[in-house]
Amino acid sequence: MKTSFSLLLLLIGFSACHNENTETTDNANIEPAVMNCTVVKVYPHDSTSFTEGLEWQDTVLYESTGENGHSKLARVDLNTGKELFRIDFPKEIFGEGITVLNGKLYMLTYQTHKCYVYDFKTMTKIGEFDYEGEGWGMTNDGKYLIMDNGDSNLYYRDPETFKIVKTVVVYDNNGPRAKINELEYVDGFIYSNIWEDNYIVKIDPSSGRIVSKADLTNLINQYVPETVERNNLINGIAYDKKNKRFFITGKNWSKLFEVQFN
Repeated sequence: MKTSFSLLLLLIGFSACHNENTETTDNANIEPAVMNCTVVKVYPHDSTSFTEGLEWQDTVLYESTGENGHSKLARVDLNTGKELFRIDFPKEIFGEGITVLNGKLYMLTYQTHKCYVYDFKTMTKIGEFDYEGEGWGMTNDGKYLIMDNGDSNLYYRDPETFKIVKTVVVYDNNGPRAKINELEYVDGFIYSNIWEDNYIVKIDPSSGRIVSKADLTNLINQYVPETVERNNLINGIAYDKKNKRFFITGKNWSKLFEVQFN
């Protein structure tokens, strides 16, 4: 009886959010597979950067950071961790996720309901959008912007109007998975940090199901143990399509990692 009731609640939640999920209830009960994370190389990272968004474009890292009075958008040299260019934001702005689509860089803000739009080449601001709720992570599938706001939903938005065109509920065998955060779209899947957790999850966006997850606890304990005491959580996923490399880091971490997921 409890199982049937839980499934009913899950299906009701999907319907309420206008999700286009096509998963069967059998698949909804499948526990995510274990995804291994192997460190390939370690790079320096600015420990003053409260990482919110991380992108790899044209041999350069792009990073957005949060915290009021410390938020910035920067181009970063991978090998040195040094900034090549930066935009600082006023103290009322708390920077969040970023993504690059159609020659534009989009950046969310946490609670000021603004998405800023920049010309990717010049990093000149060319527009902005308003939206309801909080802004957390953002990525794109080549057609739509995909963002989250701390709940269990992925919101697909038109890049020209920022209007929501589709909502997908992210879930695992325990039901909807809240606090999905920084996002990266790779080969038909979305990789996401989970806020206040050491996991990176791999999401099938066609259904919303978390198909696998990687526990980064050992990586943290081995390479950046000081972050545990300071509660500086993992956040930041970027992907180099040309060389098929993932990069991950965390808030105020002194290191950035090239990793492989398998």
